Amino acid sequence: MKKPTPAAIRRVLSIDIGATGMKAAIVDRNGTFVTERRRVKTPPKCPPRTMVKMLVELVGPFKGYQRVSIGFPGAVRDGVIKTAPNLGTEQWSKFKFAAIMEKHLGVPTQVHNDADVQGLGAIDGKGLELVCTLGTGFGTAWFRDGELMPHMDLAHMATHKKHDFDDYIGDKTLKHIGKKEWNKRVEKLIDMLYNVFFYDRLYFGGGNSRCIDIDLPRSVRIVSNELGISGGAFVWMPKGNRQPHKKKNKS
Repeated sequence: MKKPTPAAIRRVLSIDIGATGMKAAIVDRNGTFVTERRRVKTPPKCPPRTMVKMLVELVGPFKGYQRVSIGFPGAVRDGVIKTAPNLGTEQWSKFKFAAIMEKHLGVPTQVHNDADVQGLGAIDGKGLELVCTLGTGFGTAWFRDGELMPHMDLAHMATHKKHDFDDYIGDKTLKHIGKKEWNKRVEKLIDMLYNVFFYDRLYFGGGNSRCIDIDLPRSVRIVSNELGISGGAFVWMPKGNRQPHKKKNKS
């Protein structure tokens, strides 16, 4: 497929898939919403074909877009799903999501990890920037001078015996231990991540970022969940052509 030029891309249909909800809107090349957002609930352990059908119905009212971007909660390579921890990895593994959605929607389509897409909307584009999403699980995206680095599924790195970062900081743990203890873990997490990445800036997004109630270092920000959709515009922008836009600090 012919490689798009930034000037040719005026409207991107951006889809943000989460374990509990699927959201979509059209954004311009700067990541600004040009339509209202539409949302439907994600069925538990939603199989691929069911999700494709639901997404086609969800985005049916949207017209006039040149490209499609999809943020998916799992590991993705070249538009093919590798893992889907909260949807059922076995049924999603090797599913050619981008190609199938492109066939249904009729325009070039890219699928990337959802934290990677949100990160493209959140970062300043300078230095080492780490984006973490706090939701059903724990997502991460890593950038150097605005360039997205290869995706690392840090969520499934063991923290203690059989527990990983999804267990340590995920939604089930928040509900189990409460906000006060969970915030103590967020505080520890900030230090752990710095000792590993030596980031210049750390961004927290995702639905549970609104539960953060601690004094954050100057290098740490909370960003809007809308960036999970805004970032879909920048999936199609080559490095150096990404246009800055005004970000919200709170989700």
